[in-house]
Amino acid sequence: MKSYLFPGQGAQYVGMGKAWFDLFPEQTQTASDMLGYCIKTLCLDDPHNQLNQTEYTQPALYVVSALAFLAHQQRDPAPADFMAGHSLGEYTALFAAGALSFEYGLRLVQQRGALMSQVRGGAMAAVLALDEAAIRATLAEHQLDTLDIANLNSPQQSVISGLSDDIGRAQQAIEQTGGRFIRLNTSGAFHSRYMADVQADFARCVAEVEFKAPSVPVIANVSALPHQRNTIQSQLVAQLTRSVRWTETITYLLAQGDMTFVELGPKKVLAKLVAEIKQHAAEYVHSDTPTLAQQVEQWNQTHGVGTTIKVAHISETMRTRTPAMLLFGHRPAVYVEGAQGYIALDEATAL
Repeated sequence: MKSYLFPGQGAQYVGMGKAWFDLFPEQTQTASDMLGYCIKTLCLDDPHNQLNQTEYTQPALYVVSALAFLAHQQRDPAPADFMAGHSLGEYTALFAAGALSFEYGLRLVQQRGALMSQVRGGAMAAVLALDEAAIRATLAEHQLDTLDIANLNSPQQSVISGLSDDIGRAQQAIEQTGGRFIRLNTSGAFHSRYMADVQADFARCVAEVEFKAPSVPVIANVSALPHQRNTIQSQLVAQLTRSVRWTETITYLLAQGDMTFVELGPKKVLAKLVAEIKQHAAEYVHSDTPTLAQQVEQWNQTHGVGTTIKVAHISETMRTRTPAMLLFGHRPAVYVEGAQGYIALDEATAL
């Protein structure tokens, strides 16, 4: 099986897309007409130093990654089994899966970038060498409850988001705990409560778009589960203020079977994260297998096949189709009708 992955903000660089613009002149011209400026000039030359400004970055990355997908499709027309995108990349994944047109996707990311750039006073920082639990404990201990975890990128890489002064105060606390703190060059507190001010405006933008059912499962950032057609709009709106659950996304994809990941877009930012997640999963097998096996045994003793369950972030109830099992020796999960795969036991509540 194979999964296509699409990067988000931070993957941009001057010169990106050079191999693809001339291959797809129609899409390139359409993008330029819609945006009101030459997308090719912005990406290849950036004459006005705009590429790193959110309102320009997001459309540029969407276009370049979409063209990368179309180019790859020419070389390898066999469809992917799954798709996922990191933050902004989720829109490219939805385009690639046929859930929305190139034009509608571009319109949404243009509106998204413009709205997000309006929220001032925010900042973000990468936190390395600490897992999610350690970060949350550190923030709580130092009364930094005004900060949110924006990205859960890998077991040892996360991003915190909040007001600029609060991010600054977090550095000493993080470093005292043993983590590495790297302030990011961003203009806003993305994927945090501070984006709530523009959420209603973006919801109105999303409501104008008619989404189709994806041709292949697209994993949502908010739930780390496949999008359902009737919840795509609400998930994209929620994504503005919620964490990008990338570690869980890749773990979900790994649980589906022997998986090859193909990153489509500028740079290979996501490939490194995938490698880190795989490594952690392998280490987890050796350290925690007995405890995980006990979770599976306890579930199967308590809940039979056909149990009705509620899955986090999915409104409708579902039924299990198999006993619980350890996927790859490290992920307690159960196959669920309608979910197009396995659901982790810690996301399932028996009814």
